[in-house]
Amino acid sequence: MKIGVFATFMSPISTPEMIQDFGRRAEDAGLDSIWMGEHVVLFDEMEFPYPGSRDGRIPVPEGGGMLDTVAAFGFLAGATSTLRLGTGICLVPQRNPIYTAKEFATLDWLTGGRMDFGIGVGWCKEEVLACGYSWPDRGERCDEFLSLMIKLWTEPVVTFEGKHIQVNACRMDPKPVQKPHIPIIVGGHSKRAMRRAAELGNGWYGFGVNPEQTSAALANLDAALSSAGRSREGFEIVITPNEANADAIREFTDLGVDRLVLHLGSQRPEAIARRLGELEELVNLVA
Repeated sequence: MKIGVFATFMSPISTPEMIQDFGRRAEDAGLDSIWMGEHVVLFDEMEFPYPGSRDGRIPVPEGGGMLDTVAAFGFLAGATSTLRLGTGICLVPQRNPIYTAKEFATLDWLTGGRMDFGIGVGWCKEEVLACGYSWPDRGERCDEFLSLMIKLWTEPVVTFEGKHIQVNACRMDPKPVQKPHIPIIVGGHSKRAMRRAAELGNGWYGFGVNPEQTSAALANLDAALSSAGRSREGFEIVITPNEANADAIREFTDLGVDRLVLHLGSQRPEAIARRLGELEELVNLVA
């Protein structure tokens, strides 16, 4: 079992000095990875509430916001040498897939192959619309964009004729260091998400779940993998649990979970020091 940490870096608390220090201390604590979520713009009024909080809002400091994942990962990469860096999740259907493929291939190149590409379709309708895309077909668009990105990462010359994007005889370099490409870890619990993971993914990411919920989700995932002619052999299971203690870790291990990505929580200095100490104890527990 690998232990990582989920850290939503937000201004003004997450200063450059804080992020560099956190990366070094996380690596020294023996953590496997740092994962970050993504939202480019936030809204006071939303049709669908944020599923990760009681009031349905993303908790950000007054006057602050979430840092961009690609820039923050590049910054973290310079302060670390072994930590893997994962998106939890990258909102693929509201991004330009060519730019996204280029950004993450470059990050993988510069980090020596330390990237994990966690992806999903997102829950914020207003954000998708603000980025210039439609809401109802975001799942279809996600699958198409991922298919194009895989080709850009693995083929010397790419021609792609899709419903949402077309390219003709283009080249993208550098390719990712990891082969055949950066691992794609698909998030989501719907049947469509499970099918996406089975058909296009190298793993599945369950967020905010306990062992019982994980067990039910993995049964659905196994069915989707079987339909795609695959199994969990070589397929990574990543979970961000609601909470984790020694008993829960044993349960997750028995379920075949490969990596737990635990919440950092508060980003204030005293809280970070305390939390990293707790995480280091869990790392030692599973070592």
